[in-house]
Amino acid sequence: MNVAVLAHERFPDRAKTAVGVLRYADYDVTAVLDRDRPGERVADHRPDVQDAPIVAGIDDVPEPVDAMVIGVAPIGGDFDESWRPDVREAIERGCDVLSGLHYFLAEDDEFAALADDHGVSLRDLRRPPADLSVADGRAREVDADVVLTVGTDCSTGKMTTSAELVAAARERGIDAALIPTGQTGVLIEDWGIVVDRVPSDFVAGAVERLVRERGDDHDLLVVEGQGSITHPAYSAVTCSILHGAMPDALVLCHEAGREAIHGYEEFPIPPVAEVRSLYEDLAAPVADTTVAAGALNTSGLADADANQAVVEYATAIDAPATDPVRFGADELLDAVR
Repeated sequence: MNVAVLAHERFPDRAKTAVGVLRYADYDVTAVLDRDRPGERVADHRPDVQDAPIVAGIDDVPEPVDAMVIGVAPIGGDFDESWRPDVREAIERGCDVLSGLHYFLAEDDEFAALADDHGVSLRDLRRPPADLSVADGRAREVDADVVLTVGTDCSTGKMTTSAELVAAARERGIDAALIPTGQTGVLIEDWGIVVDRVPSDFVAGAVERLVRERGDDHDLLVVEGQGSITHPAYSAVTCSILHGAMPDALVLCHEAGREAIHGYEEFPIPPVAEVRSLYEDLAAPVADTTVAAGALNTSGLADADANQAVVEYATAIDAPATDPVRFGADELLDAVR
């Protein structure tokens, strides 16, 4: 499928969904929309992902294009009204629209009417299933080993690490599957539940459902983590995923140089050794698990500095560590297996 990815004023650093689609999704990206960078290319900023032109708006996207993907996930998941003309024109061009926002496009009167007129689909990826239930505490019963990525903050590489772990496992002939719990993972895998839209009583149950659905069909499940237990706004979903997945091992994700919670800079990130202990202690009532490895996002560092940062991170968390994008995920896979 040929898609256009909307990432206005946020590409690439604050458009993790767009970057995830470019790196992992089975889509041909025709163009990325960012009105701040028209005339540039994805490769100018992210040479390690699928390349595409960056254009100012949907009118500049060449044919063929089958769908538009909302490639940004702003705090709170709201719809930016400045995107409306591009979404409207995409629908009028016959494009489906895939959105991971909390704002449901299918409940927008204008978009719903246009989609009906033009015979296209509005896919609100955050809309939860109607038949969710509380957890039964049975995720540990699956045959597969279950690994969960956790973080010191949001946007520290949990989805990326999960995808890289699964890819590394498959390269070794291990039957591995990604368990998507966020909008980017659901876009990439075309299944899953975006758990931060699920009522709080049912989040652990939703994760348990995903683990049990795939757990007897694979040897390794890697559950995509969300938020952080130290985050002042998003810790609840993190705890629910941890308890619902009942993981055998954790991978702690961090961004090199980040010292405070993004968007909540008055809240410093605790020392990573303390964060490790917090996760292990929180999991203990339902799962005897440890932080088996660490994933460090070193994208902002030069090669020599990245190597040193990984060594220091591994020492701090007392576990093997690497940057899975820069150096590969084999070391992480060895640790969690």
